[in-house]
Amino acid sequence: MTAFVVDTNVPISANGRETRADERCQLECVRKLKAVADGEVVAIDDAGSILNEYLKYVRWSGQPGAGDLFFKHVFNSQYDPTRVRRVPLNPSEDHRRVFDELPPNTLDRSDRKFLAVAVAARAVVLNATDSDWAEQQALMDELEVEVRQLCPRHATK
Repeated sequence: MTAFVVDTNVPISANGRETRADERCQLECVRKLKAVADGEVVAIDDAGSILNEYLKYVRWSGQPGAGDLFFKHVFNSQYDPTRVRRVPLNPSEDHRRVFDELPPNTLDRSDRKFLAVAVAARAVVLNATDSDWAEQQALMDELEVEVRQLCPRHATK
């Protein structure tokens, strides 16, 4: 079964708050988050850095947005290996890597945890509005990481 690493911009876009995503993008993010929560595996780091980043943008209650509901699902299911794959990451002293799972790179530092989890879990990254993923396609190819662009028109500068 495919595991998915969900960049923070997907639940943000699904919520429709503080985002540049249009309604079509928002609906695509809602659809994909619901599909993932209903039967796919979400990959996160076991140190909690992905969940902590989500918390900056979503509500614990799981309401009122689909992104909030997705966070609640991941948080509540984080110890159910049939729903959430928690992977250990190995911090690197090399600031060009951040994690041993990655080679030296120029990906935005805040996105490296998502990429390292994708590498460790052999997971697909879901992105809505971050242009870094497309701009770093050579790195994705090198690491054999698939990035699914839910809103390609928003994922470029």
